[in-house]
Amino acid sequence: MRKLGIAFGTFFGVGFMPVAPGTWASLLTVLIVYFTPLSRLPLLHLSLIIAAMYAIGIPAAAACEKHFQKKDPRPCVIDEVAGQLVGLWLLPRQPGFYIASFFLFRLFDIWKPFPVNKSESLPHGFGIMTDDILAGTYSMAVLLIARHFILR
Repeated sequence: MRKLGIAFGTFFGVGFMPVAPGTWASLLTVLIVYFTPLSRLPLLHLSLIIAAMYAIGIPAAAACEKHFQKKDPRPCVIDEVAGQLVGLWLLPRQPGFYIASFFLFRLFDIWKPFPVNKSESLPHGFGIMTDDILAGTYSMAVLLIARHFILR
């Protein structure tokens, strides 16, 4: 079970990329959502997928912390996958929105504005997952607000 947690936590090896594994995990998530039927799922189904990613990601992130003996270890990228999914959640399936979501999510994930920065201190994988969920929420909110004003 521990090996499965590590596999999921590293997004099946993406976390072992030598340079910027979180960025690669985010980019791969954008590509998977865009080029598969995920982007066409009803809102409820995508919501359930995001909730499942969060729920499964918490013990996977905790397993990675234990395995790598470090708080929020670099190879643990399941949080970027979940956060990027949130960033894409309500957006139209258009390349411009997906590209903007990728860059905004990475910006908020690295910058960590309040309360993203505070959520990192949550224990046992909750902090690892929650800060990226919040960064994805910021990304999505910025793009939805921009869309509202552009299409007005």
